[in-house]
Amino acid sequence: MAQQDDLAERYGAPSPLRRPLVIVGSVLVASIFLGWLAWSALVHADPDVSSELVGFTIEDEHIATARVDVRLNDDDVVATCVLRAIAEDHTVVGEVSFEVGASDLDAGNDVVREIRTERRATSVESIGCTTEDQQRPR
Repeated sequence: MAQQDDLAERYGAPSPLRRPLVIVGSVLVASIFLGWLAWSALVHADPDVSSELVGFTIEDEHIATARVDVRLNDDDVVATCVLRAIAEDHTVVGEVSFEVGASDLDAGNDVVREIRTERRATSVESIGCTTEDQQRPR
C-alpha cells in the first residue's frame, strides 16, 4: 500500500467523477446513435414507390418494350419512372420517363412502355421510380 500512496502523492489521484461521467457520456452517445438508426430504418423501410423490371422485348431496330412492376404506397402518390434501352456496345440508345398513378395500375401493378431507340437495343434497364418526397430511385 505504501507504493500506491507514493504514486498518488507523486502523480495525483484520479478524479472520483471521471468514471461516472465516462459511463453517462457513453450511454448518451449510444442512445443518440441507436435512436438515429431506428429512425433511419423506419423511414427507408416503407418507400412511397418501388419498382422492378419484369421483362422486355426488342420489337425492331427502333422500338423496345418493357414491362415494369410498380408498387405505390398510397393511392395519392404519383411516381416518375425512367427506363433506358442499351445497345450491344453498352451505350444508351433510348430513354423514356413516364408518370404512374393509382389509376394506371387498374388490373395489377405492371406497366408496359415502349422505348424509341436510335438503333437496335439489346437490353433494357430500369433506373427506378421517384416521387416528390422520395428522390432516390427504387
